[in-house]
Amino acid sequence: MQRGEPPSRGLLALFDDSLRASRGARWLAGVDEAGRGPLAGPVVAAAVVLGPEHSRGLDGVRDSKRLTPARREALFDAIRRRAAAVGVGWCSPAEIDRLNILRASLLAMRRALERAGLEREGLLVVVDGDRSVDGLPARQEALVAADAYSLAAASASVVAKVVRDRWMRALDGRFPGYGWARNKGYPTADHYEALARLGPSPEHRRSFRLSREPRLALS
Repeated sequence: MQRGEPPSRGLLALFDDSLRASRGARWLAGVDEAGRGPLAGPVVAAAVVLGPEHSRGLDGVRDSKRLTPARREALFDAIRRRAAAVGVGWCSPAEIDRLNILRASLLAMRRALERAGLEREGLLVVVDGDRSVDGLPARQEALVAADAYSLAAASASVVAKVVRDRWMRALDGRFPGYGWARNKGYPTADHYEALARLGPSPEHRRSFRLSREPRLALS
């Protein structure tokens, strides 16, 4: 499937139905992350388990990047009500620095899936991305841009984004001045300006470039 305009919600549910049928699965656990690119804060993953009957009531679910904050919040509540299970996991900035962002993202996904529960018979995990999650006792399907095609993965993207955005707003109160309520820790101009003025906080990722100035090569 070529990536382009995402299907409508109806086609997202049909895609999941087709995937279940082709893989002999009863349940799909979509898993996605939010926060790989920011300079500060955790990377957050969510896992959402859906059966064929759970697509009702999830009209409007899309890849979270295509939704307004208010729409994400409304859909977050609908997903929590309708899904068979929802799990959230994350990795802290210190873990990101120790592991690197890719490995930390996959670890956050594993934690989210474990919290959602992997004991259901006939479960298939749909991972947003090109890598499967290590150490899972469940079948997996890694799919680039899964949140554009799969209702389960799109639901996970919404949950992960809402949870992380709420956390960054809370951190903004603890570490004022960086504008995290607005920029959510991403590398915006105001965030770089605050870093130059205040220096890094305990929530900054020290392995990321925290300045707009290029790093000097060490001889």
